[in-house]
Amino acid sequence: MEIWINPACSKCRTALGELDAAGADYTVRRYLEDPPTAAELGAVVDRLGLEPWDLARAKEAREEGIDLPRDAAHRTEWLEALAARPRAIQRPIITATDGTTVVGRDEESLRRVLDAEA
Repeated sequence: MEIWINPACSKCRTALGELDAAGADYTVRRYLEDPPTAAELGAVVDRLGLEPWDLARAKEAREEGIDLPRDAAHRTEWLEALAARPRAIQRPIITATDGTTVVGRDEESLRRVLDAEA
């Protein structure tokens, strides 16, 4: 299992605590220091069943100057913008060994990824 975190984020710290409490084996990727590529983000949004703009944090996207139309014609631009400005990406993103991927901001999402590892 891999978890993308921003250590300053309380939701990330909570997710790490839940993974530890469950005895999960995981690796941490500090995505601000080791940003995902546009291709990696594309794979993540595909696994999540979302579009890139759905993975953007609205306030941070605005602050980072990401102001693109939310349509299929701009999908690649969104992925590139998020890869270039990872602060705008939702967090934490957790991917189980089987490919199950969640934005682990709530107990239900965390449970889904932990169940995938069981």
